Amino acid sequence: MTLSAIEHFLNTYKDYAAILSILINVLISIVGIIPAWFLTAINIKLFGFADGFLVSFIGELVGTFVSFILYRKGLQKRFISNSTKFKGLNRLLSLEGKEAFYGVLFLRFIPFIPSSLITLFAAFGKITWSSFMLASLIGKLPVILFESYSVNQVLEFTLFGKVILGLLIIVLLIYFYRKRFNVFVKNKF
Repeated sequence: MTLSAIEHFLNTYKDYAAILSILINVLISIVGIIPAWFLTAINIKLFGFADGFLVSFIGELVGTFVSFILYRKGLQKRFISNSTKFKGLNRLLSLEGKEAFYGVLFLRFIPFIPSSLITLFAAFGKITWSSFMLASLIGKLPVILFESYSVNQVLEFTLFGKVILGLLIIVLLIYFYRKRFNVFVKNKF
Protein backbone atom coordinates (compact mmCIF):
# COMPACT_ATOMS: atom_id res chain seq x y z
CA MET A 1 0.00 0.00 0.00
CA THR A 2 1.44 3.36 -1.01
CA LEU A 3 1.33 6.68 0.83
CA SER A 4 -1.23 8.08 -1.55
CA ALA A 5 -3.37 4.95 -1.14
CA ILE A 6 -3.32 5.31 2.65
CA GLU A 7 -4.14 9.01 2.36
CA HIS A 8 -6.97 8.26 -0.08
CA PHE A 9 -8.28 5.52 2.23
CA LEU A 10 -8.32 7.89 5.22
CA ASN A 11 -9.93 10.63 3.12
CA THR A 12 -12.61 8.22 1.92
CA TYR A 13 -13.57 7.34 5.48
CA LYS A 14 -13.08 10.86 6.88
CA ASP A 15 -15.51 10.29 9.78
CA TYR A 16 -13.39 7.36 10.99
CA ALA A 17 -10.00 8.61 9.79
CA ALA A 18 -8.57 9.20 13.28
CA ILE A 19 -9.48 5.70 14.48
CA LEU A 20 -8.27 4.13 11.23
CA SER A 21 -5.00 6.04 11.46
CA ILE A 22 -4.48 4.78 15.01
CA LEU A 23 -5.13 1.20 13.82
CA ILE A 24 -2.65 1.65 10.96
CA ASN A 25 -0.13 2.91 13.50
CA VAL A 26 -0.70 -0.23 15.58
CA LEU A 27 0.05 -2.36 12.50
CA ILE A 28 3.19 -0.34 11.82
CA SER A 29 4.33 -0.88 15.42
CA ILE A 30 3.69 -4.63 15.30
CA VAL A 31 5.47 -5.13 11.97
CA GLY A 32 8.33 -3.01 13.25
CA ILE A 33 10.20 -2.29 10.02
CA ILE A 34 8.03 0.48 8.59
CA PRO A 35 8.78 4.02 9.80
CA ALA A 36 5.77 5.90 11.19
CA TRP A 37 6.82 9.37 10.04
CA PHE A 38 4.89 8.99 6.78
CA LEU A 39 1.68 8.40 8.74
CA THR A 40 2.45 11.49 10.82
CA ALA A 41 2.72 13.45 7.56
CA ILE A 42 -0.64 12.12 6.38
CA ASN A 43 -2.23 12.90 9.77
CA ILE A 44 -0.96 16.48 9.72
CA LYS A 45 -2.14 16.92 6.16
CA LEU A 46 -5.62 15.57 7.02
CA PHE A 47 -6.17 16.95 10.51
CA GLY A 48 -3.87 19.97 10.77
CA PHE A 49 -0.85 20.30 13.03
CA ALA A 50 -2.41 20.01 16.52
CA ASP A 51 -4.94 17.27 15.76
CA GLY A 52 -2.51 15.45 13.48
CA PHE A 53 0.08 15.42 16.26
CA LEU A 54 -2.52 14.14 18.74
CA VAL A 55 -3.70 11.32 16.43
CA SER A 56 -0.08 10.34 15.70
CA PHE A 57 0.88 10.44 19.38
CA ILE A 58 -2.09 8.31 20.46
CA GLY A 59 -1.48 5.90 17.57
CA GLU A 60 2.18 5.48 18.48
CA LEU A 61 1.38 4.90 22.15
CA VAL A 62 -1.36 2.36 21.43
CA GLY A 63 0.88 0.66 18.86
CA THR A 64 3.79 0.57 21.32
CA PHE A 65 1.61 -0.95 24.03
CA VAL A 66 0.06 -3.59 21.75
CA SER A 67 3.40 -4.60 20.23
CA PHE A 68 5.04 -4.74 23.68
CA ILE A 69 2.36 -7.16 24.90
CA LEU A 70 2.54 -9.27 21.71
CA TYR A 71 6.35 -9.41 21.73
CA ARG A 72 6.43 -10.30 25.42
CA LYS A 73 3.75 -13.00 25.17
CA GLY A 74 4.81 -14.49 21.86
CA LEU A 75 8.55 -14.11 21.52
CA GLN A 76 10.21 -13.50 24.90
CA LYS A 77 10.92 -17.11 25.92
CA ARG A 78 12.19 -18.04 22.47
CA PHE A 79 14.48 -15.01 22.32
CA ILE A 80 15.93 -15.31 25.82
CA SER A 81 16.91 -18.93 25.25
CA ASN A 82 18.95 -17.81 22.21
CA SER A 83 20.44 -14.65 23.75
CA THR A 84 22.91 -16.27 26.14
CA LYS A 85 25.66 -15.81 23.54
CA PHE A 86 25.58 -12.02 23.82
CA LYS A 87 26.85 -10.70 27.18
CA GLY A 88 26.13 -7.01 26.43
CA LEU A 89 22.60 -7.82 25.39
CA ASN A 90 22.03 -9.89 28.52
CA ARG A 91 23.14 -6.91 30.63
CA LEU A 92 20.59 -4.72 28.86
CA LEU A 93 17.84 -7.33 29.23
CA SER A 94 18.55 -7.78 32.95
CA LEU A 95 17.79 -4.14 33.85
CA GLU A 96 14.95 -3.83 36.35
CA GLY A 97 13.08 -1.12 38.22
CA LYS A 98 14.37 2.43 37.85
CA GLU A 99 17.31 1.36 35.69
CA ALA A 100 14.97 -0.23 33.14
CA PHE A 101 12.64 2.81 33.22
CA TYR A 102 15.48 5.29 32.65
CA GLY A 103 17.02 3.03 30.01
CA VAL A 104 13.81 2.99 27.94
CA LEU A 105 13.26 6.71 28.55
CA PHE A 106 16.79 7.57 27.39
CA LEU A 107 16.47 5.40 24.28
CA ARG A 108 13.09 6.99 23.42
CA PHE A 109 14.75 10.43 23.35
CA ILE A 110 17.15 9.32 20.61
CA PRO A 111 15.28 9.90 17.34
CA PHE A 112 17.43 7.61 15.16
CA ILE A 113 16.79 4.42 17.10
CA PRO A 114 13.73 2.66 15.66
CA SER A 115 10.88 2.68 18.16
CA SER A 116 10.05 -0.95 17.42
CA LEU A 117 13.59 -2.02 18.33
CA ILE A 118 13.30 -0.32 21.74
CA THR A 119 9.91 -1.96 22.25
CA LEU A 120 11.26 -5.36 21.22
CA PHE A 121 14.21 -5.31 23.63
CA ALA A 122 12.08 -3.89 26.44
CA ALA A 123 9.56 -6.70 25.91
CA PHE A 124 12.36 -9.25 26.16
CA GLY A 125 13.71 -7.62 29.31
CA LYS A 126 12.43 -7.42 32.86
CA ILE A 127 10.77 -3.99 32.77
CA THR A 128 7.16 -3.91 33.94
CA TRP A 129 4.55 -2.90 31.38
CA SER A 130 3.55 0.13 33.48
CA SER A 131 7.14 1.40 33.68
CA PHE A 132 7.58 0.76 29.98
CA MET A 133 4.42 2.69 29.10
CA LEU A 134 5.29 5.63 31.34
CA ALA A 135 8.81 5.83 29.90
CA SER A 136 7.38 5.56 26.38
CA LEU A 137 4.76 8.23 27.05
CA ILE A 138 7.34 10.69 28.39
CA GLY A 139 9.99 9.77 25.81
CA LYS A 140 7.77 9.77 22.73
CA LEU A 141 6.13 13.12 23.45
CA PRO A 142 9.04 15.38 22.47
CA VAL A 143 10.15 13.10 19.64
CA ILE A 144 6.71 12.97 17.99
CA LEU A 145 6.23 16.69 18.62
CA PHE A 146 9.53 17.42 16.83
CA GLU A 147 8.64 14.94 14.07
CA SER A 148 5.22 16.56 13.64
CA TYR A 149 6.70 20.05 13.60
CA SER A 150 9.35 19.03 11.06
CA VAL A 151 6.80 17.31 8.81
CA ASN A 152 4.52 20.34 9.05
CA GLN A 153 7.38 22.63 8.05
CA VAL A 154 8.21 20.41 5.07
CA LEU A 155 4.55 20.29 4.00
CA GLU A 156 4.31 24.09 4.23
CA PHE A 157 7.71 24.36 2.52
CA THR A 158 9.05 26.94 4.96
CA LEU A 159 12.75 27.81 5.26
CA PHE A 160 13.07 25.24 8.05
CA GLY A 161 11.29 22.68 5.85
CA LYS A 162 13.73 23.39 3.01
CA VAL A 163 16.67 22.91 5.39
CA ILE A 164 15.20 19.58 6.58
CA LEU A 165 14.71 18.41 2.99
CA GLY A 166 18.23 19.52 2.07
CA LEU A 167 19.75 17.64 5.00
CA LEU A 168 17.66 14.57 4.19
CA ILE A 169 18.86 14.63 0.58
CA ILE A 170 22.50 14.98 1.70
CA VAL A 171 22.17 12.07 4.13
CA LEU A 172 20.55 9.88 1.44
CA LEU A 173 23.23 10.78 -1.10
CA ILE A 174 25.99 9.92 1.37
CA TYR A 175 24.27 6.66 2.27
CA PHE A 176 23.81 5.55 -1.33
CA TYR A 177 27.27 6.75 -2.34
CA ARG A 178 28.90 4.77 0.47
CA LYS A 179 26.81 1.71 -0.31
CA ARG A 180 27.69 1.89 -3.99
CA PHE A 181 31.36 2.58 -3.17
CA ASN A 182 31.51 -0.48 -0.87
CA VAL A 183 30.01 -2.68 -3.60
CA PHE A 184 32.57 -1.27 -6.07
CA VAL A 185 35.46 -1.97 -3.68
CA LYS A 186 34.24 -5.54 -3.02
CA ASN A 187 33.92 -6.26 -6.74
CA LYS A 188 37.26 -4.62 -7.58
CA PHE A 189 39.30 -6.66 -5.13
